[in-house]
Amino acid sequence: MSLILIGHGRMGRLVEQYAVAHDWTIAGIVTAETGPELLESDDLNDVEVAIDFSVASAVKNNLARVAERGWNIVIGTTGWQKDEAECREIAEQAGIGVIASANFSIGMNVFRRIVEDAARRFGAMPDVGAWIHEKHHRMKKDAPSGTALMLEDAMGQAGYPRPIDMSSVRAGSIPGTHEVGFDAATETVTLTHTARDRAVFAHGALEAARWIKGRRGWFTVDDMIDEL
Repeated sequence: MSLILIGHGRMGRLVEQYAVAHDWTIAGIVTAETGPELLESDDLNDVEVAIDFSVASAVKNNLARVAERGWNIVIGTTGWQKDEAECREIAEQAGIGVIASANFSIGMNVFRRIVEDAARRFGAMPDVGAWIHEKHHRMKKDAPSGTALMLEDAMGQAGYPRPIDMSSVRAGSIPGTHEVGFDAATETVTLTHTARDRAVFAHGALEAARWIKGRRGWFTVDDMIDEL
């Protein structure tokens, strides 16, 4: 199986490192030096899937180039959701498959489902407040994280009706910790997911690439988990 990697930062390098273990061959890597024009190269005819871990401002343009080639794509970049409607339209018109997530950790996506259930139940209790606290390494630019925003959205979709306090820490080399809490007058419930190694996100993205190969439509990690 052959893929092209878009972005060669921390996550891109991890995807490159673990690709062979997931039976993928890297056909090319889009970097600042190559530019997105590499996606138009005639040498990439055997590519089946692209994995995008670039920057938010580049996602729509990358997707448009990938769609022109008829390749499916895994989008792991965060912060591009303002362009999601246009990205969905690009994918639909091209008839390609897309799986997008702020976090490709399988554990995190199961955690989100647990948080949804808790939010649904505590949302019906008017005296229960909620918070999300996330911690990441000092080099992470977006705060709150895309995953924290994903959890906040999931809680709202589950029926939690009140404001959710959000806070962030950027320090050291923390791979990623997300804490969701519910507090009442006499008790507190705290749910925590901790990533011990960023490699978990690369493994998840590579498995998502395998899953999206040959599919058509716009998908989330939920769709993939439901088939595990």
